[in-house]
Amino acid sequence: MSASAVFILDLKGKPLISRNYKGDVSMSEIDYFMPLLMQKEEESALTPLLSRGKVHFLWIKHSNIYLVALTMKNANASLVYSFLYKVVEVFSEYFKELEEESIRDNFVIVYELLDELMDFGFPQTTDSKILQEYITQQGNKLDTGKSRVPPTVTNAVSWRSEGIKYKKNEVFIDVIESVNLLVNANGSVLLSEIVGSIKLKVFLSGMPELRLGLNDRVLFEITGRGKNKSVELEDVKFHQCVRLSRFDNDRTISFIPPDGDFELMSYRLNTQVKPLIWIESVIEKFSHSRVEIMVKAKGQFKKQSVANGVEICVPVPSDADSPKFKTSIGSAKYQPEKNVVVWSIKSFPGGKEYLMRAHFGLPSVENEELEGRPPISVRFEIPYFTVSGIQVRYMKIIEKSGYQALPWVRYITQSGDYQLRTH
Repeated sequence: MSASAVFILDLKGKPLISRNYKGDVSMSEIDYFMPLLMQKEEESALTPLLSRGKVHFLWIKHSNIYLVALTMKNANASLVYSFLYKVVEVFSEYFKELEEESIRDNFVIVYELLDELMDFGFPQTTDSKILQEYITQQGNKLDTGKSRVPPTVTNAVSWRSEGIKYKKNEVFIDVIESVNLLVNANGSVLLSEIVGSIKLKVFLSGMPELRLGLNDRVLFEITGRGKNKSVELEDVKFHQCVRLSRFDNDRTISFIPPDGDFELMSYRLNTQVKPLIWIESVIEKFSHSRVEIMVKAKGQFKKQSVANGVEICVPVPSDADSPKFKTSIGSAKYQPEKNVVVWSIKSFPGGKEYLMRAHFGLPSVENEELEGRPPISVRFEIPYFTVSGIQVRYMKIIEKSGYQALPWVRYITQSGDYQLRTH
């Protein structure tokens, strides 16, 4: 079973809009949600699911609103949470920013969407591109529109409309990998993982069938190609358009794509990644009146690659003042509101090493409390490069009219949660 009713509340817990799908839960039950949430918060026992008697509140917070689903049955909680996050995604597509003001300004469309997104407590059409075909942005169009169900809703392929035409047929494939890294003060890697996603931008006519080939280790072993230059993907998650039975059977990623932008798949790799940008820092205090910080950054990736938009955030004592900087490349800026120095380097080639020195004055009264020192965090983006070595081997595009289409592939590695602790 799923949700009985869905509410959108403001920060004070006042309902902005609600939809009763099944009528088995009293709509006044929502009045107990905010006091219950605040009580649990005070007790430090806040959970994503709150219960009062037989009624369960499944809630998420987004910007300055709460989305709450009510149920009395033993609902499938993961389905309800997926639905609530999907509601956020669809509303954000419609209103750009989902917040209290956009709900108040567009309540007619919000009601229309809530009617289409769920029926009798079960998720229905949740694809924003399909919803936009018959729930339009302008209120007056809602009155004049014919009461015709778009074929995509009843189609076997509910995420793609028929009759799409392009003069130039192209597919753009982005392979984006984020590196999550945590290094302790002694230089040992505590956590290292790659979170990847393959995003597509599709401009194809008709109803094309696409097949994507990756250097997937399981596939290579099935076909007897050995393990060389293959990647073992974990936690693979696909868009609904991918034929999962086909993938389970022979690891072929076969699908009819939605039109425009979408994420085809995401994956994770728990591998020991050599830190792409290595940071060493030395902090020296002189007679309690000044502090000197020296930071050395080294690019530990291929020499032919370049990291762009590098930002190294170095924490400094909260009472530091009168900063002076010296850098061998880029520029350094003190951000007192965050107690950090941000060292920005536009272009950082692989194999290079750079230095930054910072001097700060400290108040004459020594801060007795030993401050916990936050880690150094790094942001970067390396184009034409993947850490895992994943490769798009081919993209076959088959359409009954037999047109020629061009696939374009781009690889990007970027920092995720990338932190190095200091002494």
